[in-house]
Amino acid sequence: MDRCGLGATDDAAIWDYAGANGFCIVTKDSDFEERSVLFGAPPKVIWLRTGNCRTARLVALLVLHAEAIRRLAESKDNILEIM
Repeated sequence: MDRCGLGATDDAAIWDYAGANGFCIVTKDSDFEERSVLFGAPPKVIWLRTGNCRTARLVALLVLHAEAIRRLAESKDNILEIM
């Protein structure tokens, strides 16, 4: 379900929405990492560098790295790469 109404929108709109609403972007797409380098935060970006894998694997990685994700929220860093 697309609760934010951003399911069929471009990266710029997602970026703006996340920044304006205090969200972090979780993505497998390098475009958001590049945008973070260019524009800085907010929003912050969690870049899942996993290649193709099942959703269960992504969930497991996010749970495994929960503490690093919490630290990202409190740090001056813009990007967290998870492999």
